This record gives sequence, C-alpha cells and structure tokens, in this order.
Amino acid sequence: MIRFDRVTFTYDGCARPALRDVELTVDEGELCLVAGRTGVGKSTLLGAVNGLVPHFTGGHLQGEVSVDGLATHTLPPQELAHVVGRVGQDPLSGFVTDTVEEELAYTMEQLAIEPKVMRKRVEETLDLLGIADLRHRALRTLSGGQQQRVAIGSVLTAHPRVLVLDEPTSALDPTAAEEVLAAVTRLVHDLGTTVLVAEHRMERVLQYADRLVHVGDDGRVREGSPAALMRDCDVAPPVVRLGRLAGWDPLPLSVRDARRAARALRDRLGDAAPDEPPATGGEAALTARRVRVTYGDTVAVRDVDVVLESGHVTALMGRNGSGKSSLLWALQGSGSRRSGTVSVQGRDPGDVPARVARGLVGLVPQTASDLLYLERVEQECAQADAESGAAPGTCRGLLDALAPGVPADRHPRDLSEGQQLALVLAVQLTSAPGVVLLDEPTRGLDYHAKEAFALLVRRLAAEGRAVVVATHDVEFVARAADRVTVMAEGEVVADGATADIVVSSPAFAPQVAKVLAPGRWLTVEQVDRALAGAAAGEPA
Repeated sequence: MIRFDRVTFTYDGCARPALRDVELTVDEGELCLVAGRTGVGKSTLLGAVNGLVPHFTGGHLQGEVSVDGLATHTLPPQELAHVVGRVGQDPLSGFVTDTVEEELAYTMEQLAIEPKVMRKRVEETLDLLGIADLRHRALRTLSGGQQQRVAIGSVLTAHPRVLVLDEPTSALDPTAAEEVLAAVTRLVHDLGTTVLVAEHRMERVLQYADRLVHVGDDGRVREGSPAALMRDCDVAPPVVRLGRLAGWDPLPLSVRDARRAARALRDRLGDAAPDEPPATGGEAALTARRVRVTYGDTVAVRDVDVVLESGHVTALMGRNGSGKSSLLWALQGSGSRRSGTVSVQGRDPGDVPARVARGLVGLVPQTASDLLYLERVEQECAQADAESGAAPGTCRGLLDALAPGVPADRHPRDLSEGQQLALVLAVQLTSAPGVVLLDEPTRGLDYHAKEAFALLVRRLAAEGRAVVVATHDVEFVARAADRVTVMAEGEVVADGATADIVVSSPAFAPQVAKVLAPGRWLTVEQVDRALAGAAAGEPA
C-alpha cells in the first residue's frame, strides 16, 4: 500500500538529509507506529506519504514514495486526497467550516461527490466514530477528543485507503485519547484502512501497533515488529523500560502483559517503599481566593482557591475543557477573571503593568509558536538573554538541555513542533520569576526531552520557585510533580500528594503504578533505586 524506495530528502539550506536511504513497505490494513527522538524526521516521513513533502515544504527528494501505486512526487496533495487522509497535531486549526456535519461534508464537496453519496457517507462516518449526537454542534464548542474524531471523520468521508496521523493524542486527556485510538483501531480492523501514526506518548499506542518504524538521528529508518524493535529502541514507554529492568522476556507492550509477569518483581521489592517528595514545600509564593472565570454564560473556573508553595511542583490535571488553562491565565494576570483575588509578593498580577506582572508570574502558553518572532534560533536565544539580564548563552544552554542539536541558524518556524516548544520553554525560563506556570509543556517532546525537562522543572523548584504544570501527560507527572490538583467543570475535585491522587485513579495512574498496584510505585527510576538498595542490603 505504501512504499518508500531508497528515499532521501533534504530541506533547502540544510547540510544533512532529514531522511536517508529509506526502504519501507507498509501493507494494507496495518497500524504502523512511527517513533523516534524529537526532530529526527517523523513528520517529514508522514508528509512524504501524501505529497506535502516536497510539494509544500520544498527541498530535494531522491527516490520514490508511492501510495496505492501512485508516485506522490508527481501529484500535488489535493490529487491524493481520495487515497491519503492526513490529520495534523492541532485539529481545530485545520477546520474550515462551522459545524460537525458541514466539516464532514467539506472534503467530499471539493472532490465533486454526488449529494446522495455525500449524505450517506456523512451518516456512516458519524456512526463509525460515535459522534452522531454532535452533528449540529459548533466545532469550537467540542472537547479535544471530539475535535480529533471530527478531524479524522472529515478525511474518512473521502474513503481514503491510507490515514496519516501526526501525534493525534498529544493534546488529549487519557480518556479522550483512548476514545480516539479506539476509533482508529476500528478503522484498521473493520475497514482495512492502513494507518501511519507518529506519537511521542508511545505508552498510548504501542500495544495496538502491528509494526514499528523507528527514525534514527541520522535519518535512517528501521522497521519491524514492536516486540523486536523495543529490545534496543532509544525511545521506549515505561512498561517496556520496566520489563528491561526486570529482565522479562518477551518484553511487555501493555500494562496487561506486564502485570502477568510482575509477580516475581513484586516479591523482589518486598516491603520496600518508593522514595517520595516531602508533603509540603516552602512559604506560599502565590495565594488565590475564590477565582472565577466566565466566558459569556459559561463558567470556566468556579470560585477556586489556590496556594502555590515555593520549592514545589504542582501538576494541574483534568479532562479537556475542565478549566485548567483558564485558571493559569487568571493567575498570571492577563487572562479573564470575573472575581476573586491573586496575591504574589503582596501584589495582584492583574492590577499591575504587564512588565511588572511578568516579573511576578511567568506563563508558557500551549501554542509555543505564537511567542517566536525573530528569524533565527540564535537571535531568539540572544534576545531572551538580553531581556532577562542573563549571562550570554543561558538560553542556549537551556535549549540544549531540552532538545540538543537545534541549529542556531534555523528559522524558528522551520523547527519541528517539539523543537519549537523546547525553544519557547528555554526563552521563558531564562528569566523565570518566582512563580512559573506551564500549559501543556511536554507536547511534541520525546521521552529523553521530557526527562531533561523534568530535571529542569525540579531545578526551578529547588531554586525556590513555585511551578505549576497543566498537563495530560501522566508519565511526566509521575516523574516531576510533588502534588496533583485535579479539576472538573471548573472546580477542584482532588488535591494532594502525587501518589495519593494518581495511584488510585484509572485515568491518571502511570503505567508503573498500574503494573505494581496496590503499591505506590510511580516510575521505573523508583523501582530501580529500590532494587539497587535491596541488592546492597540497605533497609527498606
């Protein structure tokens, strides 16, 4: 169905190819997971399948990519729409109509499909994806998971034989992600659709994949069964890393497989307890009382109280649309706040000039590229150093810790999604104030970059800052957070130490917690330290 024949692709102005000598064949009806470090070329590989590479991106393509016998370099993407459907990382930015039903029909209108056929396909797609009750809803009123399913449906109505998904769950809460993946696997199993999906949160997708394609740092590709490649793959979800640590063979690809093999590991751990951060941090760095945020008649945040302690990392969790981002913007001062008070160093960030407010509370928004406005990475870094009064090279050092190897002379908007996010994080953290708010900062980051970012977040806390991370990434929360606050419908429904909140939650528990339940283990690193201590004869 999909064939890469000795494909090498180089972007204009780049010395190194993004893809090098790629030989790959994907059969009909396969779900193929594309994995690799941030910025190695996964999106380039996906873009070559429907002709965005090189028709839209430019650059030099050697070799041939063909889909269902059609060479993609000879046809523009619109001529391949009936064969390949592509859904990007941000579904809302790709919508062109106002309602669900109109969006599902739009692609067919462009393909001049007869109205009777269009109506039939819309109904079939609504039922297939379980969104029939949303047909008349405005797209902007949908949750993230609903938007993602509509985006998939909008390309499915053209009856493509191949579906390309670029990080389809990166912005979704765990429950919404499961809904989207259930819809995707149904397409594979029931309709024989060939699916290519790139996803950094491999723990969500790996168990469903028929094949794994790994893109290396040099642009070369390895492919094979997930179980075989996971033995030495440089990116691996926690359940695989736990299997490697425990010496399990075969390696588990799902929590269910790991639990079946975990009895001996539980016996080895015995009565050992995981090391956990202290329950409290330092003094209150930010105090908010009865914060309410409304948009017209909709209450986004409902009389919420918040106390952020210096030296603490708090994870703000909850399903899409629960009010997390609205609360962060209200705390930062520039967002809408109907009522309530926020105090940082005796001042309300909403009542002082913007320059002063940035010195009290810093916020990194979800859409990182909005904050990039210069022409080269090195200019962004130098500007961040100058504006914050930091030593030259400070911002670049932070960037290298998050995403090593980002070219200094590259235009920021030519970077991958993960590299852009890493750059904005570095820019903002260069002048980090006493309170740092981060809204979905790990989108687009691979496991290594997230680990480096977790260390950076912990370092910020160790320096006495209060850090809040709004995120759906349960594995990052397990690694970085001291405390978890869960929101639902604008209210705080749970608040406490990380282990207290996530271990007992089916939605927010990390993989290690699910495998080793009812213990309070959250990360592979905790297990590793406990086993090392037991081997050395240290008391639990």
